Parts: sequence; structure tokens; C-alpha cells
Amino acid sequence: MVVDAHQHFWTSDYPWLSGPALARIRNDYTIEDLRPHLAATGVHRTVLVEAARCTADETTEFLALAEATPEIAGVVGYASLAAEELADVLARHRDGPGGHLLVGVRDQIQAGPDDVLDRPEVRAGLTRVARAGLVNELVIRAEQLPSVERAVAALPEARFVLDHLGKPPIAAGELDRWRRMITPVARQQNVVAKLSGLVTEAGAGWTTADLRPYVETACELFGPDRLMFGSDWPVCELVATYEQVVDALAAILGGRPETVFGGTAARVYELELR
Repeated sequence: MVVDAHQHFWTSDYPWLSGPALARIRNDYTIEDLRPHLAATGVHRTVLVEAARCTADETTEFLALAEATPEIAGVVGYASLAAEELADVLARHRDGPGGHLLVGVRDQIQAGPDDVLDRPEVRAGLTRVARAGLVNELVIRAEQLPSVERAVAALPEARFVLDHLGKPPIAAGELDRWRRMITPVARQQNVVAKLSGLVTEAGAGWTTADLRPYVETACELFGPDRLMFGSDWPVCELVATYEQVVDALAAILGGRPETVFGGTAARVYELELR
């Protein structure tokens, strides 16, 4: 079964969409918009990821939607890692409609300083997520990769998923710098990385050749058992269609390896696929 491990829904009034550079994706995106793409690419299930509204009610809404939507196999919801009430927030989500489909938690780490994951209150939050049996999902900037390595190493009992390969500077062609920063992260066996969001990092006019060295480096460092495909739809529509993202990754990988295109996501998120 093919799993897209990273997709979003949102409405056009999400505050972060207000800038002119994002006008192309300042629309409402729903399951009805996604379904044609899933059918066209042979993707069976998805993991719905919080979309930076940064409110608990978004997660509540997504869990209820997932319960009513066969295509959504799991939800990565938003929660502030530094919040003292984090454990209670997670418990309330678990007790609500679709609560059994909560598979991970994501805070907007990319908006913080380079060392935000070193802060005691944030480390405490990562620990609370792990104790709840959930994945710690990390959306970061490349400059934050050293702090990712420190956090992952300090919490070997936790499961981590690194979104978008840590946002490598593909457009700038800084492969060597990114490789140096992500190599120590990849050595930690409790972290898995997503092959997602790369077309956006490459920018308009991207080619499969632009993505190839980053994907191949990830395959070398993580191996297929610790990589998963994610479309990052509809963010990808800034520069590419859903279908182009799938085709580019398949071209680089020489097909659709079962691990990358479903197996890793099913294992790491403990998805119930049927």
C-alpha cells in the first residue's frame, strides 16, 4: 500500500498565507481536492500534518476529519512543546473523535532560534510526546540540524521524524554544507527522514537533476528503512504538481521502493492500513 506521509489541508484565511509570494496557494484545500491526485498517482493512504495554524482546534478538526475519511491513516497534530499542559492537551485529543488516529506532534521549530531544541522546556516537551507513544515530528531549517542531532541523541527512547530532509539549500547548491550537518543526525537510529518538500527548496524551474544528489545522499546516510515519501501537497503547488513530485522521486529511486513509499511510514507511525 502506497502512503503519502506528508500532506496538508488549510483554508485561505490561514495567517501565514497572507504574503504575496504565497498567493498561488492561498486557497481552500480539502480532501475533495486531494482525491484526484491520489487516484492519478496510485497513492492509497496519507498522513495529514498540521498546517501552521498553531491551535489545538485545528488538530481536533483534523482528527474528526480523519475518522470520517478512509484515505487519512494518521494525523500529526500541532502542540507547543514548551507548554506545561502538553500532556493534558494530548490526552484530550486522544479522548476525542478520531483520537486513535493521532500519530505524532509537530511544533513550528523552524520559527525559533538555531538552538531551540536545546532548551530544557522544549526537551521536556519532546519527552512528554515520546511518553505518550507519539512521534516527535520536526520541521526545521538546515541551520538547526546540529540541535536536532543533540536532541535525538539525548532522547534515545523517542521516535523522531525529520521533515523535508531538514530543508537543504538546494536552490543555493549547498550540498556539501547540508551533508556535513545532516550526517550526524542520520547516525542516530531513532530518527527517520522524509523525502518531501524538496521541490520547494529547489525553487521555480527545478529539475529532477537538482533533487537527485540530495535524495541519493539521504539514501546513503539513512537507508530506505529510514526514509519515507511525502508530497508536501499543497505547498508543492508553488512550483510543482502532486504528480510531478511523485514522478521525480520515482525517477531518482528507479521506481517506488515499498519501504520509502509506504513501509517506513506504516512502521514509524504505527498506521493501521486496511
